[in-house]
Amino acid sequence: MSKLWLDKIRKVDPYIPGEQPKVVNILKLNTNENPYPPAPKVIEELKNIEGSNLRLYPDPTASELVETLADYYGLEKDQVFVGNGSDDVLALSFMTFFNSDKPLLFPDITYSFYPVYGDLFNIKYDKIPLNEDLIITKEDYFRENGGIIFPNPNAPTGVGVDLSFIEDILTKNRDVIVIVDEAYIDFGGESAVKLINKYDNLVVIQTYSKSRSLAGLRVGVALGSKEAISYLNDVKNSFNSYPLDYISQRLAIASLKDDEYFKDTCTKIIKTRENTIKELKELGFIIPESKANFIFITHPTIKAKDLFEALKKDGIFVRYFSSPKIDNYLRVTIGTDSEMARFLNFVKDYIA
Repeated sequence: MSKLWLDKIRKVDPYIPGEQPKVVNILKLNTNENPYPPAPKVIEELKNIEGSNLRLYPDPTASELVETLADYYGLEKDQVFVGNGSDDVLALSFMTFFNSDKPLLFPDITYSFYPVYGDLFNIKYDKIPLNEDLIITKEDYFRENGGIIFPNPNAPTGVGVDLSFIEDILTKNRDVIVIVDEAYIDFGGESAVKLINKYDNLVVIQTYSKSRSLAGLRVGVALGSKEAISYLNDVKNSFNSYPLDYISQRLAIASLKDDEYFKDTCTKIIKTRENTIKELKELGFIIPESKANFIFITHPTIKAKDLFEALKKDGIFVRYFSSPKIDNYLRVTIGTDSEMARFLNFVKDYIA
């Protein structure tokens, strides 16, 4: 049977997420999930949710959550946008802010959804190479463009930049929107939120999937000037006026009210990360400085793909990328101390 309609279909190369194995008793260090449960107030709020309320549409403006977020970040409510995870917020941001005939700029090694969105929304883009140490060179972004986006810390490298770096990019690009994607900022980085009221061309995007242990929900946040957020809301309301469900709104508010727990789990992960890096370096691994809840590792005499397959066979899942320049690296999510001990013991035995 001929499929005459095929030439009318939009075809793109989709984003490929980390493997979600269904096998029991595995160690899952491949999707950057938080190894600790959500905050106690989140669990308590979940138990108190009235199921009959699910028959109703959620608040389309998520007003209570937006006001809580504004108070938390020291902004006005008109400077806060929420969506179904940061990927939803990113997609809407691409549609809203990147509509120039000049190319969007982002690193060549970065979050792999960026080129997917660029292709999906017909946005011209240039991938800017990282330097030999897998670090963004800010001067490469001091050129004519239609917008800039980069993660801080970057993914999958984990390398972060400081606020002076971000300010230099902002001041050299006042005529375009610069998005700083802060999915992993809470693991040792310095947030650019404090720059928002100084630069109206800055938009900061965060997620509650990582540091707040809410990957099972979808809660993403964009923060920026009132005008930028207004345009973002216009696009959202032209696409889906109910982006964030009732349960997600309630539990995100509860998480914000349990800040001490949130900070405590981040501190634990940072400590475990640094201990893991120390042990791996003693085994000869080379690791860029990470400010994320994962590390990016390579070894001069071990093939990353071989180690990846050996780990997987033993029930330890990490992330391998076959892309040029990073095809001898593994990205390893930081788990609990006991989980990382299992990972390290396997690696030591593998090397021996």
